Amino acid sequence: MDAQQVFTFGQQGLYMLMLVAAPVLLTVLAVGVLVSVFQAATQINEATLSFVPKVVAAVLVLAITGPWMMNTLVEYIQRTLQTIPQVVG
Repeated sequence: MDAQQVFTFGQQGLYMLMLVAAPVLLTVLAVGVLVSVFQAATQINEATLSFVPKVVAAVLVLAITGPWMMNTLVEYIQRTLQTIPQVVG
């Protein structure tokens, strides 16, 4: 196993991490911005007002995209484990 293969595995792992985490992170970011704009417009400074909608949005996104995330991760792990014999021997 040379350095190029190590970097390739690392790059693929980071790409998979970003791909799987993006739906939840982008949704929570969008909800956070909307709630912050609402709080700034109405001058309501309540901490739970920004926390609860983010949690609800994250749970909804996980419920919707959870099977896709799981399938994507399982396929990545299978590909990675199947390449171990080729890389080692």
